[in-house]
Amino acid sequence: MDTISRDNNTSYLPVAGVIVGLVALVLSAVALVKVSSANKTLAEHADKVAKIDAIESTANTAAGTADRAAKNVDSLAQQTQKAVTDIGNMILEANGKIAKIEEGQKKPAAAAGKSSGPVVAGPGEYIVKAGDTSGTKIAKAVGVSIGDLQAVNPGVNWSHLSIGQKLKLPKK
Repeated sequence: MDTISRDNNTSYLPVAGVIVGLVALVLSAVALVKVSSANKTLAEHADKVAKIDAIESTANTAAGTADRAAKNVDSLAQQTQKAVTDIGNMILEANGKIAKIEEGQKKPAAAAGKSSGPVVAGPGEYIVKAGDTSGTKIAKAVGVSIGDLQAVNPGVNWSHLSIGQKLKLPKK
């Protein structure tokens, strides 16, 4: 009996070993296919991750540039405001000086109007009289050209001459 039971154990054991080996081989092949597929997926994801990293780097660079630009705009706005304030102060100062000049021009005219005596012509001068309606009439009366008379009297309004107004006469 001992011989029979030994024969039965030995005949099943190698068959069981072969079956277990074949199952292990099939499972290894399946695992190898799955690992290969996983490696391909990882490679694809690695490319995508590299692209995302490049995009992130570009976005960070753009954000830094935008921050610098915002600071530059703020600085420029402050400088512009200071310049506008300075210009406003200069305009106020110029207006003050203009007002003083205008006041200075008005005072001599008022003093001349308060003169008690008649206006007297000095050498090389002419006093406008009643009937002197134009520069041409005056130029003929004194024997000079109207162009020369106007050249030596640049500030005169020739269409509104007033009696007693002094005119310079050109040298002959």
